[in-house]
Amino acid sequence: MKIKTKSKKVNKAWLADHINDPYVKMAQREGYRSRAAYKLKEIDEELQLIRPGQVVVDLGATPGAWSQYLRRRFAPRELGTGGAAVGELNGTIIALDILPFEPIEGVRFLQGDFREEAMLRELEAALEGRAVDLVVSDMAPNLSGIESSDSARIAHLIELAIEFCQVHLKPDGALVCKAFHGSGYSQLVEHFKQNFRIVKKIKPKASRDRSSETFLVGLHPRKDAA
Repeated sequence: MKIKTKSKKVNKAWLADHINDPYVKMAQREGYRSRAAYKLKEIDEELQLIRPGQVVVDLGATPGAWSQYLRRRFAPRELGTGGAAVGELNGTIIALDILPFEPIEGVRFLQGDFREEAMLRELEAALEGRAVDLVVSDMAPNLSGIESSDSARIAHLIELAIEFCQVHLKPDGALVCKAFHGSGYSQLVEHFKQNFRIVKKIKPKASRDRSSETFLVGLHPRKDAA
């Protein structure tokens, strides 16, 4: 009974924080599907990563807030009802997730597991031979609570994203990946440094203080990396 009571208290506390969160309120007001949009917005504003005309791959896209932000950056003057960007899209956005995705005009969605070879082939086919300017990854595995196991799962997803970038990213391209402080984090940073000429570690203001979530940004891939 004590465990259940504690769980209910935690859930109530989370719900209260969520309801009062200024980024949640802002997302509702501006028509974003989640507060996560402001994490990418902060990263973009700091590093100037996103420009109209680019080819962008959004990994772990559901519910779609990052794709929404990308869509608006590619059509900044075209807003429809609910704040959704509409009209001509100056750029290419390919979104991928294992979960369903509510359609966004102009965004091509592929449903599947990025860890599977067949899904990777489908993503490559969607690119139609085009090189990628930017890969953004908000992917996170289902966490078990066992730190060593969870760290390995997180690292695997990030390593797959880096491998994809080694093949498909332009020489001046960038990768934005969600990571978590804890076991294995320093190794992930080192892995980024081995594969990108510039590496940035960013904790957006929109990322909750108590969360171990952070973002690694790799700029200019080292094509000669192992």
